[in-house]
Amino acid sequence: MPHPIYRVVDFEIVGPYTLQIEFDDGTEQVIDFRPVLEGGLYGPLQEERMFNQVEIDPEVHILVWPNGADFDPETLHDWPKYVEDMKRMAKRWATTKVKVA
Repeated sequence: MPHPIYRVVDFEIVGPYTLQIEFDDGTEQVIDFRPVLEGGLYGPLQEERMFNQVEIDPEVHILVWPNGADFDPETLHDWPKYVEDMKRMAKRWATTKVKVA
């Protein structure tokens, strides 16, 4: 079963690591990302200056960061449904060592 497709239409930084995100269906979520900023992809966003460089990709309407990090808009749209799973994954990412070849 396919999941709904949402587009991010606007956002505002409302606190440290916290965004108020508006979606194309008129709904909004306020998300504190701190609990999920771990691992190789999201870990660099722990630097607030990097986190604050978030933008909306004009083609696919998702939030993106300069290091390539992004989040599925459906996950953000329904954050309360996904937040505990995201926190559990972040704990695993924090303990996983990246091997350099």
